[in-house]
Amino acid sequence: MLLELAQWLAKDIRAFNVFNYITLRAVLATMTALTISFVFGPALIRWLAAKKIGQPVRSEGPQTHLIKAGTPTMGGALILISLGVSTLLWADLSNRFVWIILIVTFGYGAVGWVDDWRKVVYRNPDGLSAKAKFFWQSVIGIVAAVYIVFSISAPNNEKVLELFLQWVGSGFTLELPSKANLIVPFFKEVSYPVGIFGFIVLSYLVIVGTSNAVNFTDGLDGLAIMPTVMVGAALGLFAYVAGHAVFSKYLLLPYIPGAGELTVFCGALAGAGLGFLWFNAYPAEVFMGDVGALALGAALGSVAVVVRQEIVLFIMGGVFVAETVSIMIQVTYFKYTKRRYGVGRRIFLMAPLHHHFEKSGWKETQVVVRFWIITILLVLFGLSTLKIR
Repeated sequence: MLLELAQWLAKDIRAFNVFNYITLRAVLATMTALTISFVFGPALIRWLAAKKIGQPVRSEGPQTHLIKAGTPTMGGALILISLGVSTLLWADLSNRFVWIILIVTFGYGAVGWVDDWRKVVYRNPDGLSAKAKFFWQSVIGIVAAVYIVFSISAPNNEKVLELFLQWVGSGFTLELPSKANLIVPFFKEVSYPVGIFGFIVLSYLVIVGTSNAVNFTDGLDGLAIMPTVMVGAALGLFAYVAGHAVFSKYLLLPYIPGAGELTVFCGALAGAGLGFLWFNAYPAEVFMGDVGALALGAALGSVAVVVRQEIVLFIMGGVFVAETVSIMIQVTYFKYTKRRYGVGRRIFLMAPLHHHFEKSGWKETQVVVRFWIITILLVLFGLSTLKIR
């Protein structure tokens, strides 16, 4: 929006040409989202408290969490407002990648909003049923995956439709360009063609999986939001490189025209996340809720798919992966031992993983900060794939 205004003013005042630089607009998007969070955060928290939209706390969880009962939740709405407004202000609104990422983010946010609203307003402990939640996550994820697989291979939406019809007309045997391959980090020219169906399945798993992984991680004050900010900012750098013909060639990454504009989105995500952390830091004044966690996870996953960095996302989001795997291991082992021995047994004191460390004697702030440090190391490791090949 403001980019179009700046381009119009640049016809008479050349100084406004500076807004054509993605890096500047990414910084401005970060600052704008941060400012919106600071300005509207207190009002939103007061409104949530007035509506008694408080967080229920599991009685079987760590006893130190019982004092958190009633803390306003659904604060992820603040993140989405800051992220959406900032992106619309500073991004190039003619860019199709910006719109598909926004649609995915707010689509998952809507699913999370319905789930949270039913839990805290209608006092339904189940919220949105697991089947319904997974259904809508799958619908959005599949639609996004189908669009992305053709959009990174075609220069505009008309060509996207044309390529899709060619695929259908070919009996679903159309081959994709090499830029759609699964890239293996740390190797110069190692990538695997997965085909259109493989791309769609992989993208779907990345988007839905990352969305739920961030949601599983969101259990302690500030635990999920800071890793999201760090991973999102790093993906913004990958997006900038992927959308730059010279840099992508030099760093041996696929050139995805238009992907660089996602740097602005990632900047807005980082600013919105940091602004939310101001209120979510221990002791939290507000919780993110599913409306924020599902949306942010889907945003990270979809950006990684567009810039072809699914494996790097897996590396940088190692904390999210560990939290999810801990639940899978705990549930699987419990069911197996209950079936074999008649009594379910557990590997972890409690899942997800952050609760295991709490039960082991770590203070909540220790768990959070240590997980942040691990994420910093993993993000730096992921960024090293830009050059170490």
